[in-house]
Amino acid sequence: MTANEARQLVKLSETDRTVALGEEDIRGFVVKDRDGEDLGKVDDLLIDPEGGRVRFLLVASGGFLGIGKEHSFIPVDAVAGIGAEEVTVDLTREHVAVAPGYDPELSSNQAFQEAVYGHYNYTPYWMEGYFSPRFPPD
Repeated sequence: MTANEARQLVKLSETDRTVALGEEDIRGFVVKDRDGEDLGKVDDLLIDPEGGRVRFLLVASGGFLGIGKEHSFIPVDAVAGIGAEEVTVDLTREHVAVAPGYDPELSSNQAFQEAVYGHYNYTPYWMEGYFSPRFPPD
């Protein structure tokens, strides 16, 4: 693998890994946009097992009893804050609504990840000049 390639991503829930500290596990937390509007809940964290870092939040919204649920694929770079049972992202609801949707078949595809990062205006984690955000942020 070269420095210019995306890595295979896996759901944290499908590994034997855990987050560093119990209070950092944000799965199940409500996700709010920069204006305080609900976007859904953190359904899972997509990790780069090779780098050992969370790369994306998988945010579930809508549906009833898991049926009709939609998933947003949000780079961890967008996380602006984490509070009691709540994650705030520095995005608007409208911006997230028109983002490329989560597709488990494409989630590790470099072109797909580039499209997601491009939509949110973040540098992909495998590109030169990428600066990994502190997760969770202060």
